[in-house]
Amino acid sequence: MEFEKSKVFDLAASVGYSENATVSRMVIKKQTGNITLFAFDAGQSLSEHSAPFDAYVQVTEGKGRIIINKIGYDLVQGQFIVMPANVPHAVQALEKFKMMLVMIKGE
Repeated sequence: MEFEKSKVFDLAASVGYSENATVSRMVIKKQTGNITLFAFDAGQSLSEHSAPFDAYVQVTEGKGRIIINKIGYDLVQGQFIVMPANVPHAVQALEKFKMMLVMIKGE
């Protein structure tokens, strides 16, 4: 379920933590791309995978590690990284953290 349009939301407060889990919430889902919010409990992760499009990840709370092609990048609130298309990547929660994932599909 997408977020209501023409309404103001607090980015970090728009997805909540769940003990020993990773929670995701779709903001927008279109054929051309999507925006998803994630909340990771400490120690949670997304296993290595790849996507056919570049993806923008911005940390909105806490600290997480984004691993791209076996290289780890530790990000904190306010920082972002672009994960290149077709390159293996993973996510690890170094502590409780939240992130926004933006994927824009294209050529």
